[in-house]
Amino acid sequence: MEIRESIIRSLKQHSLKVTPQRIAIMEYLSGTKAHPTAENIRAALEKTFPSLSFATIYNTLEMLVETKLVSRLKISEESRINYDFFTDPHHHFYCRICGKVLDVHISCDVARKREVDGHCIEEVHGYFKGVCSQCR
Repeated sequence: MEIRESIIRSLKQHSLKVTPQRIAIMEYLSGTKAHPTAENIRAALEKTFPSLSFATIYNTLEMLVETKLVSRLKISEESRINYDFFTDPHHHFYCRICGKVLDVHISCDVARKREVDGHCIEEVHGYFKGVCSQCR
């Protein structure tokens, strides 16, 4: 199935209006593993949508986070807010030098649990901080 069709179906399933801007934002997010910021998204889409405002981008991202179509990543106070199209549980590595956020694939038994000490787990976030291979 083509990604555009999947995105349109997801928006409709969540009773969200399908707009060219929303489709473009989701297509961009689905096509990158870079965990972009709103600023990165704006820069990537400005040629296609020169009048796309930051307000539209932030509002769209917030709506996508609320509907769990996209994840918001805020790893630390000094880091920017990044977004991830892939919402399945996985961990991230934050480079303190360049600020990149990278997917880390490790096995973690705790991340698969649905309950801990009687508490219902709804989300699991695992972050590692250090220096990425490019900055070493």
